[in-house]
Amino acid sequence: MTSSPLATYQPDQRAASLIGGEATDANLRRYLHGIPGIDAVGLEARAADLGTRSIKTSSKRWAIDTIIGLIDLTTLEGADTPGKVRSLVAKALVPDPGDPGCPRVAAVCVYGDMVGTAVTALGSAHAAGGTEGAGVQRVHVAAVATAFPSGRASLAIKLADVRDSVAAGADEIDMVIDRGAFLAGRFGQVYDEIVAVKDACRRADGSVAHLKVILETGELNTYDNVRRASWLAILAGGDFIKTSTGKVAPAATLPVTLSMLEVVRDWHRLTGVRIGVKPAGGIRTSKDAIKYLVTVAETVGEEWLVPHLFRFGASSLLNDVLLQRQKMTTGHYSGPDYVTID
Repeated sequence: MTSSPLATYQPDQRAASLIGGEATDANLRRYLHGIPGIDAVGLEARAADLGTRSIKTSSKRWAIDTIIGLIDLTTLEGADTPGKVRSLVAKALVPDPGDPGCPRVAAVCVYGDMVGTAVTALGSAHAAGGTEGAGVQRVHVAAVATAFPSGRASLAIKLADVRDSVAAGADEIDMVIDRGAFLAGRFGQVYDEIVAVKDACRRADGSVAHLKVILETGELNTYDNVRRASWLAILAGGDFIKTSTGKVAPAATLPVTLSMLEVVRDWHRLTGVRIGVKPAGGIRTSKDAIKYLVTVAETVGEEWLVPHLFRFGASSLLNDVLLQRQKMTTGHYSGPDYVTID
């Protein structure tokens, strides 16, 4: 299978050189199955060790603020309404009304039909409304697409989903791969779909929405599959690799995220190109989030702890982080009534 005729985006030529030619099932299978397997026991031991490391008290405030600035504040429910999305945006802009120094989150993440509502609610704070600087932290709008969360739809419908979201003002697209195709070994189909989605992220002015590729690691069954899917997504042009939709258990785990970070590290060593990573689902406390910060810093370096290279996909994490932040300011814990309900 060669690249889809629907796509004009062409992956980096390094991808073709790595896989030995066109992105056929045979070439991709040969390359992906040639990647060394993962020592599951070793990976889990490494993740457990990183998860026990603490940070200095003097660094905790930095860590808390960093976590807030890396959050994709998310609502992805069938019962979502414009009012709920506007409330989400208000919280993204002012996470703690009692502390104007509290940083904003990186993005709000919504369904495609809510993108316009989010963009309007953000107003001049929307990332597309200007450049960051002079203390201005703008907020991106991310949209899930490609028949999220299942990915069960025709390619034409998936691409229309992406184009509608981009046209409505989405800065980022979170697509899902076809896990059935991947597990059946139809790597060329998965590759072609990512390439086509990347092309659909292109705006009329030539700029391109960033593409996050959701692997849905809870359905991939093995760490080796997670590693192969990560490489496949990057080869096809993904700007980020993302663990999960948050709709399947298990969602993000530290060992899975570590395995993805190792792929990103190896890609950077090979090409000099930095790819982002987004664990999503199941990260609910600041204690858990700090484990991820440590894992990122130890695996790919602290330079990855910026919004264009690392995100947390979360809905409830922000509240716990805000309570921790308030404790550091006041010296005592606030009750849950001191933060807004998502």
